[in-house]
Amino acid sequence: MPAEFSAHSGCIIIFPERPDSWQYGGVKAKKAFCEVACAIAKGEKVTVLASFEQYENARRMLPSHIRVVEMSSDDAWARDVSPEFVVNKSGDMRGVDWYFNAWGGLVDGLYFPWDKDNKIARKVCDLL
Repeated sequence: MPAEFSAHSGCIIIFPERPDSWQYGGVKAKKAFCEVACAIAKGEKVTVLASFEQYENARRMLPSHIRVVEMSSDDAWARDVSPEFVVNKSGDMRGVDWYFNAWGGLVDGLYFPWDKDNKIARKVCDLL
């Protein structure tokens, strides 16, 4: 598995919208996420995942060189719900679709439901 600091071809960000995580409609969070996406896009490709409800808002807030993909999520933790990428000795890359349960499932999970987040890794692998 490549190190987190290794060169990579792009970054995935999830557009924030969960009401109990992002107060006041997430207005400040959305602005901040867009600023981060723009800063990252100066050096690499950025893909922003946005729900059906937020797709047009994300597309309007982000420049055209940042790809926006309609994909539902339960929260905005792209690092934790996206696939892990591994490379074999021949240089072939594969994405690993882990089971995501909001860091503890029904016993200790941070939030419920997490079914949309659990599908993101597979969907991202299909995109690439």
